[in-house]
Amino acid sequence: MTPYGRRTRKLPAPPHVVWGDLVNPATSGSRVWLDLLDDEVPPRVVESEVPNRVVWSSLWPSRPGDQVLLELAPAGSDTALTFTLLADGELPDESKTGHIRRRVNHLLFADLRF
Repeated sequence: MTPYGRRTRKLPAPPHVVWGDLVNPATSGSRVWLDLLDDEVPPRVVESEVPNRVVWSSLWPSRPGDQVLLELAPAGSDTALTFTLLADGELPDESKTGHIRRRVNHLLFADLRF
């Protein structure tokens, strides 16, 4: 797997809470945060390690072998969450890379945060 995007930001919750949201993303109910676009599918949890790591399958049917590595670390009472986009095979073109980076950034650091 070849990394093609990475970002770290803080979320205002402890790692075990963030980890729980990542392994069970809310897609219905009162606290929906995984609001997918038409070209996206819900991720499967490929692997996880409480409360430090989650690996998602690709959210994009056009990139089925890709994965999203999510690493969590305590940051005071918050969580430092790092996502790394991993390509299985050929890297996406610049336009697709930008789209995927923006979407993961928005899902985690806007939708999940709020």
